[in-house]
Amino acid sequence: MNHLSPVDVAVVFAYLLGTTLLGAWFSHGQRDVKTYFVGDRNVAWWLVLVSIVATETSTVTFLSVPGFGFKPGGNFTFLQLCIGYLIGRAVVAWFLLPQYFRGELLSAYQLLRQRFGPAVQRTASGLFLVTRTVADGLRLFLTALLLQQFTGWDFQLSMVVMGAATILYTYLGGMQAVIWTDLIQFIVYLLGAVVALGFIVWLTPGGWEGLVASGEAANKFKLFDLSTDPTNAYTLMTGVIGGALFTMSSHGADQLMVQRYLCARSLGEARVALLLSGVVVFLQFALFLLIGVGLYVLVTGGVMAVPSGTNNDQVFGLFIVGFLPVGVVGLVVAAVLAAAMSTLSSSLNSSANALVTDFYRPAVPGRSDRHYLNVSRVLTLVFGVSQMAVGLGAYWLDSEQLIVEQVLSVAGLTTGLVLGLFILGSFGRPVPSWAALGGLVVGAAAVLSIYRPPAAVIERYPEWVPVFFREPILAWPWYAPVGTAVTVLVAILLTLPGGRRPA
Repeated sequence: MNHLSPVDVAVVFAYLLGTTLLGAWFSHGQRDVKTYFVGDRNVAWWLVLVSIVATETSTVTFLSVPGFGFKPGGNFTFLQLCIGYLIGRAVVAWFLLPQYFRGELLSAYQLLRQRFGPAVQRTASGLFLVTRTVADGLRLFLTALLLQQFTGWDFQLSMVVMGAATILYTYLGGMQAVIWTDLIQFIVYLLGAVVALGFIVWLTPGGWEGLVASGEAANKFKLFDLSTDPTNAYTLMTGVIGGALFTMSSHGADQLMVQRYLCARSLGEARVALLLSGVVVFLQFALFLLIGVGLYVLVTGGVMAVPSGTNNDQVFGLFIVGFLPVGVVGLVVAAVLAAAMSTLSSSLNSSANALVTDFYRPAVPGRSDRHYLNVSRVLTLVFGVSQMAVGLGAYWLDSEQLIVEQVLSVAGLTTGLVLGLFILGSFGRPVPSWAALGGLVVGAAAVLSIYRPPAAVIERYPEWVPVFFREPILAWPWYAPVGTAVTVLVAILLTLPGGRRPA
């Protein structure tokens, strides 16, 4: 395939240089960990909203969601999850957000310390750190694949360039750099997506009417699936129930998102930002699915050819380089990188925050703010390298499963468990910490029993592994509800008469 022209390369590197310089600019205002992690709690609601959306929107959204709309049988049923996302956000806004705004919290898991003690706090924080590193390592993997596809560099070099640029501006500028670059990245990737869709419509025989007619003929605009098959991730039942519980977990009990709310000036502004972000995310998913339908129409209409063996995640990238004019290619590639960097930078800052706040500072108290700030920056580097290692592992596995499904399924393994802890802590009389941890352990066992890894991993299973462990039992949106329900129920049962731990 064609690689980037010198003009496009210049556009991409101008973007990368600009974000790095912005991080350097904000480094002058870093006085302590409060400024580094929550922007001194003085961020406007609209900027918090944009940061929430940009953090949710990664290369997975930009490439893998169009791949869902493009693939055989793919359609708009993905949006059923967004209905659940809206419901989950409303629950978080009214029931969990007020708890975060009592006191001067820097980490979501400090709330668990107040309810249960340090053991539960550190367990939840540790689960967050592991999940975030794996999920965002997969996002970095997809971005590096794209950079390799566009530039002709080998995968390892693409990984280093992408990872190093994100680590650098996050290391320098902290949360203020993350939030303001989120704004720039939001504008860049949204503009890039709209421009790409415009060219797809222009190339489609019959224009917009032709795209709609061909998409309807292939049933690509189907929105609702009323099936009750629990192994199907894209039904109305799964979307509403699973999507709501998944969002309550990811947006109510995950440091990545909670850290954004804590940057807001007030509880009211945080609520507005969270609720409106659900609407924006719904519209974004619709846009990216429409791009996928447009790509399907181009391929089936003979306008665009896709080489044999091409992954669905790679089709949009083929279109970008093969059909967009010089200069516009650079803009759209920068948009893809913007989508990736907004999520990865947030992940690095939140992971460093969780480790310092929940582990290091309690273990090493009484040091200066400058000391904790320096430790936070070092940990930003450590988590960046860790995510790059996960990306290299994903490249070795060479999975054919859509990355969006891999990322969301990995997140679902632990977010429901942590949400269960927050629900237990919200009771008038929280259960004892030992019961909460017992519920979490059983909940983790329940989720792992229904989890099915990508096909590339299953193919490496030894022959003696039974078929039961190879076939799906429940679709990935059910992982969070199962984890939450089992954690809460088991913890409650352990505290009933007869289940109480001996004194």
